[in-house]
Amino acid sequence: MEIIRTSFILVIFVLNMVRITLSVENEVLYLDYYKETCPLAEEIVSRNVEIAVLKDPRMAASLLRLHFHDCFVMGCDASILLDNHGDIISEKQAGPNLNSVRGFKVIDEIKYILEEACPLTVSCADILAMAARDAVTLRGGPRWKVWLGRRDSVKASLDGANQFIPSPNSSLETLISNFNEQGLDIEDLVALSGGHTLGKARCVSFRQRVYDINMEEKHDKYKRYRTFRRILRSICPDSGRDDAIAPLDFSTPVKFDNHYYINILEGNGLLGSDNVLVTEDHEGEIIKLVWAFAANEELFFSSFAKSIVKMGSINVLTGLEGEIRKNCRFVNP
Repeated sequence: MEIIRTSFILVIFVLNMVRITLSVENEVLYLDYYKETCPLAEEIVSRNVEIAVLKDPRMAASLLRLHFHDCFVMGCDASILLDNHGDIISEKQAGPNLNSVRGFKVIDEIKYILEEACPLTVSCADILAMAARDAVTLRGGPRWKVWLGRRDSVKASLDGANQFIPSPNSSLETLISNFNEQGLDIEDLVALSGGHTLGKARCVSFRQRVYDINMEEKHDKYKRYRTFRRILRSICPDSGRDDAIAPLDFSTPVKFDNHYYINILEGNGLLGSDNVLVTEDHEGEIIKLVWAFAANEELFFSSFAKSIVKMGSINVLTGLEGEIRKNCRFVNP
């Protein structure tokens, strides 16, 4: 009996040590966080994301982008979902978000169903994290375990959204700085940029890349990419039609795969911030990663999953911090 008791205590000790270790790595986020309090939470999110993406395939990219744009401003706290109210100035009005981010109604619908099932239990920040994972999986991408337990911010940061969300015309130096600011390294930058295998961008986001003569002469001296540039110019004139859209990945626009990396190696990235991963990498470290992901989709998938889990733990609110919003658009009364 003493041996059994000792073994049992040892098992409990090991399990607790594992839990502590994982908690430190993920800033006290846990797997199966809602197992007791809202056991159907992940299923509810998954089912409703599937419905939304079936109605609008582009929504997969939009839900992934919401999670990204949320985490880069004060951390993964659903601040991006807040509307103007009282002293709160919405991040939706920031340059990188205005007339660009979408999917808010999908999150509203998921939150409504979860409030019916488990009132004031599942945070809006956790919904964003789960929805991003489910959206990627539905488009053929990897599926990863989502660490949960985030709480929602009671404030927004318009200035933060304008400052920290990478611009579509960012230089490589700026991108590296933006990611470092969030505790993300070069491998995270390259892996998460692969999210641009899905979705579309507005003309105003890629016009500079199309009509920048200096960029054309510097990076395309052999005129290899004229056809792609002509296509983009037919979609996006040098003035007007700001809201005309083009796929971020012309090869497989609705499939989550590694074609993004093949595209930028060929000079066919839609955004300036895509192409700089190749054209401005003077050290060669980033290009090696781009080649590796272009050659091995499985490697890209595993790296993307690892990096988005890491991103999803940026400055999360837990414990008694923040709140669980009843309505994702407003702080609780």
